[in-house]
Amino acid sequence: MTVITAPSHHPEATRPTGPGSAGLLIDPLGPSFGAEVRGIDLGHLDDDQVAALRTALVTHKVIFLPGQDIDDHAQIDLGRRLGEVTAGHPVHDSGDVPDEVYSLDSQDNGFADVWHTDVTFVRRPPAISVLRAVVLPPHGGDTSWADSQLAYESLTPGLRALIDPLTAVHDGSREFGYYLAQRREGRGNLWDGEVFTDLVPVEHPVVRVHPETGRKGLFVNPGFTSHITGVSEHESRGILDILYAHLTKPEHTVRHRWQSGDIAIWDNRATSHYANRDYGDQHRVMHRITLRGDIPVGPVPATGL
Repeated sequence: MTVITAPSHHPEATRPTGPGSAGLLIDPLGPSFGAEVRGIDLGHLDDDQVAALRTALVTHKVIFLPGQDIDDHAQIDLGRRLGEVTAGHPVHDSGDVPDEVYSLDSQDNGFADVWHTDVTFVRRPPAISVLRAVVLPPHGGDTSWADSQLAYESLTPGLRALIDPLTAVHDGSREFGYYLAQRREGRGNLWDGEVFTDLVPVEHPVVRVHPETGRKGLFVNPGFTSHITGVSEHESRGILDILYAHLTKPEHTVRHRWQSGDIAIWDNRATSHYANRDYGDQHRVMHRITLRGDIPVGPVPATGL
């Protein structure tokens, strides 16, 4: 895709041109990670704009679209243009919202103040998430994203070779076991053709190959990864601590200060994120939808050390 310089508040803004570009105005937030996208109305997209949005997402991994005026139903419709919308969550019941929406309400313990990648505790984690600001506190409540591909690529070759064949266990019971236990008859939601009645831990590769770009990225997160398989508990903890510290280095992250009308879309196959819980008892509500993903694949057949 060719680009030409376009007027913008950001000196490096580019407006893609050519078939399918739809004139999106893209302001990169860094050399390779994160961008603000203007020039489209998410409630009224044509096919070219959808394709351009998908291209921008895979390229920048997390994109922010300010000044959007959409509700839950329009958010779901947007998701259906981008992919296959899942249930809002495998086990959590967010109450008076459509089934496809996961409501994170600070007055109902709706916090995400640990680095995580969405729903990695299922066999087929979501590929993409779309988050909409509904109620914002007067101050605070920012969200940060980490580039798992840049983090992997900036590891030393020896450490990359060490982790390439490893697998890790992801377990959602610590975070969401309580919600499942409170559901009637212990039944969760229909997710990927299965009604969840138990949060059975799953294994995923420590390093994931992106199905669209072929790039490798770290696929472990403090929120849901319990341990690395095939190594001792102390080795597992040491390896994960190194990877978590490296993943969240400032040069691997972008931080977004929310404003009314903001939409964030990110690639779960290449990122982790963290929502600041720094707004006291002020109210914060975010509505998220997710799009169906594939089974994570590693770079080499999995083995233990």
